[in-house]
Amino acid sequence: MRKVKITVLRKMFNEDFAKEFGVEGLTACPMLREGQVFYADYAKPEGLCDEAWKAIYQYVFALAHGAGKETFYYGDWIRKPGVAICSCNDGLRPVIFKLEATDEESKIDYEPVKE
Repeated sequence: MRKVKITVLRKMFNEDFAKEFGVEGLTACPMLREGQVFYADYAKPEGLCDEAWKAIYQYVFALAHGAGKETFYYGDWIRKPGVAICSCNDGLRPVIFKLEATDEESKIDYEPVKE
């Protein structure tokens, strides 16, 4: 299993939707910043929003397990192998992520139970 680089490409704010549906004072995502980078494999990286992780983890998992050698979905989505462009599922203030397969091996970060 390899590490996957997760880069925050863009924070968006759908002002018209926010005015109609959002709470007073809602702004773009306060948790992440453009250019921020995380590395992941099987577990959510510290500091990454739980909701964003739920939206992107299946792509991270696929890239971590070798999907980086091919393009996703038969080449009719992303043209560059080992890359996925995904977003969180917040329709009022979505965040766009670039996921990239790396050559860095993952290490399990727990101690096995000894019997």
